[in-house]
Amino acid sequence: MGYGKNLSRRVKDVEISVPIVYGTIAFWLGRKVTESQSHRWTIYVRGGTNEDLSVVVKRVVFQLHPSFNNPIRVVDSPPFELSECGWGEFEIAISLYFHSDAGDRKLDVFHHLKLYPLEQNGPQSTKKPVVMETYDEVVFPDPSEQFLARVQNHPAVVVPRLPAGLELPSSERRGSMKDHPLGHWFMNFSEADELLKLAAARQQVVAII
Repeated sequence: MGYGKNLSRRVKDVEISVPIVYGTIAFWLGRKVTESQSHRWTIYVRGGTNEDLSVVVKRVVFQLHPSFNNPIRVVDSPPFELSECGWGEFEIAISLYFHSDAGDRKLDVFHHLKLYPLEQNGPQSTKKPVVMETYDEVVFPDPSEQFLARVQNHPAVVVPRLPAGLELPSSERRGSMKDHPLGHWFMNFSEADELLKLAAARQQVVAII
């Protein structure tokens, strides 16, 4: 029991960073569909390089336009996404809820659903979707030892070099979603790649030392 209490202690001067991407992919369904169902779109929250975020995120709530049935949609497991059909563009509110050992935090972001190409005069294509994504980083300062121990080896999480003498239980590596069916349309955010490569390099240095 004493060890469990220790795991709730905060690790000072350490920041855990989690690169995230939220966005939409919208496909025009062609001229044969009704005007009110002209596009099929998917809104999602993913890791910076498409990792599974469930190690940190326990729930995502999407708030759609009031014209949709059940406009508040709750997703409790990965992939954190939903798909719908429609014709109009609107702003979607996204709330990310984090696991209790991450501090029971909530993050609210907003994303504008884009259905039509930026080039208004260009022809729409049923094969090439309209993709709009935003890159961000969620930072957890002074994490608990329990949270740090659980996520330290996860590919979605950037963990800095830890204080000398800090011993944590080992954690499993899991959580790739690189084979997502829409993955080849996802944008590449070089900053997320660099962050994750730096984290991997730090882990190797620590292991050598």
